[in-house]
Amino acid sequence: MKIRKVIEKVQGFNAQDGAGVKLVRVLGHDNVYDFDPFLMLDSFDSNNPSDYVKGFPTHPHRGIETVSFLAKGKMTHGDHLGTKQTISDGEAQWLTAGSGAFHSEMPAGDSLLGLQLWLNLPKDAKMKAAPAYHGITRNEIQEFPFEGGKLRLITGDYQGHKGWQGKYLPLDYYDIHLEPNASITLDVKATNTVMIFTLKGEVVSNGTQVKEKTAARLVEGDAVTIEAGNSPVEVMLMSAPPTEEPIAWYGPIVMNSESEIRTAINDLNHGTFIKQKTVY
Repeated sequence: MKIRKVIEKVQGFNAQDGAGVKLVRVLGHDNVYDFDPFLMLDSFDSNNPSDYVKGFPTHPHRGIETVSFLAKGKMTHGDHLGTKQTISDGEAQWLTAGSGAFHSEMPAGDSLLGLQLWLNLPKDAKMKAAPAYHGITRNEIQEFPFEGGKLRLITGDYQGHKGWQGKYLPLDYYDIHLEPNASITLDVKATNTVMIFTLKGEVVSNGTQVKEKTAARLVEGDAVTIEAGNSPVEVMLMSAPPTEEPIAWYGPIVMNSESEIRTAINDLNHGTFIKQKTVY
């Protein structure tokens, strides 16, 4: 076993998106190649509904998958396929935008704590992947207690246990809760990009402190250690293979070349953005 070390930390900053939703932006354009295949990471943390109730009205995506997780609160997803679903505490939603999708995400409730991750699609899937949605509800999320905490398997594999999984790029996604001074060691695939995100509280990973609302990239090894300090923490671990492909990014569209971006914009302008309407 070789424990991975933290090589890069990105602490989030206050920002706004959608119809004025206040959030913490962590990953974006500056980090795409280091954190490949993770493109964007936004975190939500508010007890004031006016910070988020206007939500994210209908908007397009192409070339990516979006994964939203809520520790607390509610969010209703709607899309051009006719899907409408509300997730709540401890649940997630996965949108494969693929060749083109329109969706909305509307938060609700007295508080909102969670995050959204954009996952890049491999080049050969960007225009072949049909748009699709899956709500990852509590009855699909396995929970594994350990001394001093618990791990919830949002997607992927954990010690031979299988959770729900996307079709195009395998993602191991864990929601980890640690009591004060507790720790956990996790096996990860040596060839994957691995990061942790401190949703609530701060941790230490292989001797490196990671403050709250920080994404930390870990390299060189097949295991990760996470230790809590004097307060309970909630930390997310994400592990996926990099695409190692060029990235062209324009707003909600992520392709491999500027010409593909121009094609997507032209499709939006001419009402031809939706290429596939069937759900796999």
